[in-house]
Amino acid sequence: MVSRVLIIAIIAGLIAGISVTGVQLLHVVPLINKAETYESALLADAHAHKDTSQISRTHDHADWAPEDGLERTSFTLLANVLTAVGFGLLLNAALAIYGRPTSLKQGILWGAAGFAIFALAPAVGLPPELPGMHAAGLFERQTWYFGTIFSTGGGLVMAVFLTHWTLRALGAILILAPHAVGAPHPVEMGGNTPPELAAMFVMASLLTAAVLWVVLGGVSGYLHKRFAESG
Repeated sequence: MVSRVLIIAIIAGLIAGISVTGVQLLHVVPLINKAETYESALLADAHAHKDTSQISRTHDHADWAPEDGLERTSFTLLANVLTAVGFGLLLNAALAIYGRPTSLKQGILWGAAGFAIFALAPAVGLPPELPGMHAAGLFERQTWYFGTIFSTGGGLVMAVFLTHWTLRALGAILILAPHAVGAPHPVEMGGNTPPELAAMFVMASLLTAAVLWVVLGGVSGYLHKRFAESG
């Protein structure tokens, strides 16, 4: 069983990672490249005026970054495949615990649940951010993000798999709880990135995440069924 979960997660993760990379190259990377020009202009202006507060509100720059072109695309593909395999392990472990026959359609539904837990619910409070945008502290954002994941996942399990209405209602409350508390935001909103570009990036990022989870779930469900049929 463990080896089957691992094999399916690797195959599904590889296919999903390649698919996501294609979508990112078409819809996400151009937006990031454009936003980086605004961020570079902001940093250059801040350095010229020695405005350290302006610099500190932007995302930190790494000392090294892959070169544009094949190198950057290769690193993006590798990161996407590794991420997809990791999520694939979580998804297929959940399917194994579920223990019932799984098909392509059911796998897509499980993938949709993964999208809701790991992408959609966190994005309601903390939309994906482009370079050059102001953001709250990293620790605060990570705490809210992981809390939202666990709360949404637990709430969905209770709302879908439990039968008593009070437990289902508690599940719904868990799903809504992080948003009632509210996500952390910086004191000063915005940045020098145009709002239209930021909105396009949010939609492109959610589209990418949807592709990841639908492909991951569909391939996993299909492979589970094929393994079951082959004995």
